[in-house]
Amino acid sequence: MAHYKSFEDLEIWQRARVICNDVYDLYLLSDLQKDYGLWNQINRSTGSIMDNIAEGFDRDGNKEFIQFLSISKASCGESKSQLYRCLDRKYMEQDKFENVAKKMDECKAQISGFMKYLKNSDRKGLKYD
Repeated sequence: MAHYKSFEDLEIWQRARVICNDVYDLYLLSDLQKDYGLWNQINRSTGSIMDNIAEGFDRDGNKEFIQFLSISKASCGESKSQLYRCLDRKYMEQDKFENVAKKMDECKAQISGFMKYLKNSDRKGLKYD
């Protein structure tokens, strides 16, 4: 975490933001607007991906950051499940689904890799300096 000045510098946060925007585009361009329950849930879970990365980063400690990254990773899984519901309810085409689902899988894998890096780091976080 030493060379990152803010959560906006993290590629995982940037990827999560793209996913959020992809889901919002789906909302704007489909009948998902009429399905408030599903829209609310997928909007909140994709937001949770990026929000937990940001909150964990600003805790200034690797242990807490890993905990928030774990929540973020779980939100990727939750969001992907909701994306299947969007596909099944015909709010999106298969190719769009595959594109967004792939981004979610890549983000989840990158979060896992970053968690592993932080667990193995000798540096414990800014608040311990």
